[in-house]
Amino acid sequence: MALVGYARVSSIGQSLDVQMDMLQDCDKVFKEKKSGSSDKRPRLKACLEYVREGDTLVVTRLDRLARSTLHLCQIADELQRKNVNLQVLSQNINTGDATGRLLFNMLGAISQFETEIRAERQMDGILKAKEKGVSFGRKKKLSQDQIQQLHQRRASGELIKTLMKEYDLSKASIYRYLSSRKG
Repeated sequence: MALVGYARVSSIGQSLDVQMDMLQDCDKVFKEKKSGSSDKRPRLKACLEYVREGDTLVVTRLDRLARSTLHLCQIADELQRKNVNLQVLSQNINTGDATGRLLFNMLGAISQFETEIRAERQMDGILKAKEKGVSFGRKKKLSQDQIQQLHQRRASGELIKTLMKEYDLSKASIYRYLSSRKG
C-alpha cells in the first residue's frame, strides 16, 4: 500500500521542483519531461505498470497525468482494474472514497460533454463552409488530363515505379489516382 507519485512538465526548460515538493510524501516518484500530447511517455507507462493493488497514484493536477478526457478515462479504468486509487492534490480528489469517485466521475462527464459540444460546433462550421463552396484537403497535384494519361499508361502496362517518378508522386498517391475514376 504505497503512495506512488507521477510528476510531468512539458519541456526540458521547465522545472519539476514544485511538483516534487508536493509529492514529497510519496514512497516512489516517476518524473518525466514530455509534452502531454505525446503518445510516448515511458515514465508514465512505467508508473502505471509499477502500481499494485492497494497503492495510490498521486499527481499534483489532472492535466499532469492525462492528455485528454479519453486518455484520463483509460488511465482511470486501468487503475480501477488494478484496485489502485488516484489522488489529485490540487483538485482535492481521492478515488479512495465515495465522494472522491463521484467528483472524479463528474469532472470526467463535464469534460466529455465539453468535448462533444466542441465537436458539434466544429461540424456545424465545416458544413457551413462546404455550403459556401469551401473545399477541404490538399489541392490535387494532377489535372484531369494528367489523370487520364496516368490511367492509360498504367493500363498499357507501365510500372508504378516509373509513374511515381514521372508524376513526382508517392506510391500511395498513384494508387489513389488509379482507384478513382473521376480524379
